[in-house]
Amino acid sequence: MAKKQRRKRTERGGQKGAPSQDSASRAGSGGGGKKPPEENGVLEWAKSILVALVLFYIIRSFLVHTFVIISGSMEETLLVGDLLLVNRAAVGSQVPGTSVRIPGYSNLERGDILVFDPPHEEDMKLVKRLMGLPGDTVEMRDKVFFVNGQAMEEPYAQHTPDRDDEMHPWMTWQEEYVLPREGNGRYRPTRDNWGPLVIPEDRYFMLGDNRDTSLDSRYWGLLEGWRLEGRAVLVYFSYNKDSLRPFPWLREIRWGRVGDLIN
Repeated sequence: MAKKQRRKRTERGGQKGAPSQDSASRAGSGGGGKKPPEENGVLEWAKSILVALVLFYIIRSFLVHTFVIISGSMEETLLVGDLLLVNRAAVGSQVPGTSVRIPGYSNLERGDILVFDPPHEEDMKLVKRLMGLPGDTVEMRDKVFFVNGQAMEEPYAQHTPDRDDEMHPWMTWQEEYVLPREGNGRYRPTRDNWGPLVIPEDRYFMLGDNRDTSLDSRYWGLLEGWRLEGRAVLVYFSYNKDSLRPFPWLREIRWGRVGDLIN
């Protein structure tokens, strides 16, 4: 009789302490909906990286990008080894993969230093000074640059002393834009004497500040507006790229040029 009573109390205790089927089901379903902490962390990292890549793409494509000076065609304004910040939003930019161009927020002005895609070399980017706008008549006489008949003051222009003038076969493109000349002589442009040329709509004339060494619009022609990449605004880093010392980007920094505005 005592054994039967103890057995009944054990059974009642077991039934009272055991979870019901509904409770077990709820617990199982609730636990199965949660992801492990490691999986949540990986997903958040992936989202952050994706957002950063999208922002980088937008900023580089439409707002700003960088440019490195590798030639002396803009000396002394820009030096080999200067790293430039380029404002793309100022002049507008083309939507990648399309022919759509987003207009810039400012107008181009004579004297702007621009980065662009030149017509003679598709895989190259150049930086030059904008010297001729649509509608201008430009020419050069004995190294002096004229716009609409007026000689320009150019304190930034550099010339090599005692360097002879020269002709170049590329300059024949000018014959299409040159104004009629007095007499019947053939038009024979040279580096220091050419024009007058009338610039048509949506075309620009670019010159390097180092006039005797720059390969610019005098040679490869007028620049279409869609080729413009941006306006150079700031030297954010500079070093002596031609130095023979090891690690010139650490040992040959031009601290006096870092942060200089470009004009």
